[in-house]
Amino acid sequence: LKVAALSLRAARFDSTRSSAAPRPLKMSGCEVKLFGRWSYEDVMVSDLSLVDYIAVNKPAQSFLPHTQGRYQQKRFRKALCPIVERLCCSMMMHGRNNGKKLMAVRIVKHAFEIIHLLTDKNPIQVYVDAVKNGGPREDSTRVGSAGVV
Repeated sequence: LKVAALSLRAARFDSTRSSAAPRPLKMSGCEVKLFGRWSYEDVMVSDLSLVDYIAVNKPAQSFLPHTQGRYQQKRFRKALCPIVERLCCSMMMHGRNNGKKLMAVRIVKHAFEIIHLLTDKNPIQVYVDAVKNGGPREDSTRVGSAGVV
């Protein structure tokens, strides 16, 4: 009785399998949002000289700032690293914070939530503007051992 029931089930499974036409798969890409909240779409780098070095374009968009990329293997490859991940990596300094990237990612997430609550703007755009304003200006400072002007 068990063998007959199993063979009947197998025959039913095979008949439904062969009669059903294969469905075409729909591959729709979802919008990449940092931490599932903030979109990269409206982030603009207004300084033309920094466009190549602040990575917010399509290849650098990620859900979490933890891509595990090897951005130090070649010269200037770190310019391809997502800008928020570079913030997380720069927070892992001093001996007690070495290698604690998940802690740095959590801190950045909380900081971005605070920025969003205070300014009602996209925190990625606020961070990009802060990086732009933090760079040295032409004819305003000397870089090197000459001292502060």
